[in-house]
Amino acid sequence: MPERVVVTGMGVIAPGASGVPEFEVALREGRSGIRFWPEAAELGLGCQVGGIPAIDSKLLDDLLPPPRRRVLSPIMEYAALAAIECWRDSGLPFDFEPSGRVDWDTGCVVGTGIGAIDILTGVVAPLVAQRQHRKMGSRMVERVMISGSSASVAGILGLGGPAITVSSACSSATCAIHRAAQTVRMGLCKRILAGGVEIPSLHTAATFDSMHVVPRDFNQEPEKASRPLSATAGGFVPSGGSGFLMLEALESARERDARIYAELAGSYENSGGQRGDGSMTAASSEGAIRCIRGATADAGVPSADIDYVNGHLTGTTGDPREIQHLATALGRRLTELPWVNATKSLTGHALGAAGAIESIATVLQLNGGFLHPSANCRDLHPEIEDIAGRVPMRTVPCQFNIALKTSFGFGDVNACLIFRRYEANH
Repeated sequence: MPERVVVTGMGVIAPGASGVPEFEVALREGRSGIRFWPEAAELGLGCQVGGIPAIDSKLLDDLLPPPRRRVLSPIMEYAALAAIECWRDSGLPFDFEPSGRVDWDTGCVVGTGIGAIDILTGVVAPLVAQRQHRKMGSRMVERVMISGSSASVAGILGLGGPAITVSSACSSATCAIHRAAQTVRMGLCKRILAGGVEIPSLHTAATFDSMHVVPRDFNQEPEKASRPLSATAGGFVPSGGSGFLMLEALESARERDARIYAELAGSYENSGGQRGDGSMTAASSEGAIRCIRGATADAGVPSADIDYVNGHLTGTTGDPREIQHLATALGRRLTELPWVNATKSLTGHALGAAGAIESIATVLQLNGGFLHPSANCRDLHPEIEDIAGRVPMRTVPCQFNIALKTSFGFGDVNACLIFRRYEANH
């Protein structure tokens, strides 16, 4: 019989909130982490706002031995801070010394969409162009390889289970959580740190700026820039960050008397194949609907039992389609949808890390009995005005049992998760 998978720890570095306690306060207050981005303005980008999380370098200096600390690139720093918080929150013993023991029962699966672009563009490319590549030293490869984040987390924590990086655009972290959950369910590992990381990069922001998919009208009012579901949405706000959930077999969690935040009851991933109305930049309707239904089927949850949806909802023209897909997949009218909110309205779009940050937001709301406001959407898009009563405009006290987290990424790749309130006798 498959193992039940529960969440026994979390760690997050998000725009405007460093750590899970501060992140929960920000969600409850509906506090935006979007700020003016001076460097974007200096480059003349149309969108000059972003979600730039703070790095606590002193904490990393205090925690990690100097040889390991020195080789961390910024993306590895984001991953390390969230992973260490998640590890501590899980109540597991830790030893960050290289001579410490290996935890053969724990692994990590990390999602990222872009990787260490800051090192590639800021260090490697200039040195190569100047024919000075020998100045890079012998450790540059580990700082730029796409698997650097998962490898550094595994090395810092001494993990002996799988250490894998997943890259599937904006679905990366959600796919990572799905893959980790499947591994634990099959009994191949007792627990896995699963999540994602993305560096807020001007180079990445510039590519999206050139696509005209980021907002340009709110540079003087950054907190109003991220507007999922809104008729005046102008695109997604680039951001970054990191988030991890400790996914653990229920039996293992019980054996060590771990705190359980929630159960990850089911998950699913697929691709729409870029056929029909799907493309490199848009989810196919059939693919998205199949993914939602696949997750509910995997969890054994009737669609009528879904109480809340944390949407992918970016603030682009895809939002109305996403709501229509949700209604079709769940077999409900727009007026009958579960509660729906968009964490990106407060954090911006952290690309490959978004699914992890938003999954943590989902679990915090499920465990804490509240729904955070979906900011800046009082002027709902006219195609979906019927959901007005289902979108919280302020923080709502709400005890709910089953939550759906959706992610739809470039490349027509989809991933969905079902979180359930933990019940020992279920």
